[in-house]
Amino acid sequence: MTAPSPVTPSAKPSPQPAIILIDPQLGENIGMVARAMLNCGLTDLRLVRPRDGWPSESANAASSGALEKGVIVRVYDTTQDAVADCQVIMATTARPREMIKTVHTPRAAIAAIRDDITARGLTCGVLFGAERSGLQNEDVAIADAVITVPLNPDFTSLNLAQAVLLVGYEWISAQTTTPDTVFTTGTTDIASKETVLGLVGRLESTLDAHHFFRSPEMKPSIARNLVNLFTRMRMTDQEASTFHGIISALSGAKTALSARAAAKRGGNSGN
Repeated sequence: MTAPSPVTPSAKPSPQPAIILIDPQLGENIGMVARAMLNCGLTDLRLVRPRDGWPSESANAASSGALEKGVIVRVYDTTQDAVADCQVIMATTARPREMIKTVHTPRAAIAAIRDDITARGLTCGVLFGAERSGLQNEDVAIADAVITVPLNPDFTSLNLAQAVLLVGYEWISAQTTTPDTVFTTGTTDIASKETVLGLVGRLESTLDAHHFFRSPEMKPSIARNLVNLFTRMRMTDQEASTFHGIISALSGAKTALSARAAAKRGGNSGN
């Protein structure tokens, strides 16, 4: 295991929390953690006593390139060394520890960390324990607060990369301006009300011309239903054009059938 050089507090704190793995066992899990981190824009990975040593070919393979594309790994002999430059530490655990600690959900924890980093200029880190046993009480004791994911109380087991991804997702979600829902229309635009109502008017007239309305009383109600239907669906200009084509095709087919029927009747009457 490579011993790190002495840690000296940086004059400019990292603009993101460090992910600190205590006693990670499998290189594959470290690699998957790195992949989850880079998915979420996190690049500061610290390892304390990795069981299989470092560097690790299995970690590189499992990281899908994350260890080559941005995640920086540092290795430490003790938790104290790994957090020496941090001013705020949070520890992830699913078990009650009989300690007086503030317990956050990942979302609340990241909100607090983000505020500490951006508003107060503090250096922050998040501790994750070994795959089999999690964090030791001594590691939790040095944390300012605890992060617990609200899961099924009868089964709270997460693998290491899953736990990191849950925290990392809250971090990137707090940074992004992506809207919760986007309605994509490709190269066309949402049809104007003029376009939609014009289409509905043409459909109504076509239905009327082909005797769809069995009585005058039903026409206003059906017309309103058609307006509700076509305005609710957020029709695009392209869809409106397509529907006009459908009306034309069906109207033409109906007209052609009527003409052929009339011609047949005329032919029969001459015999």
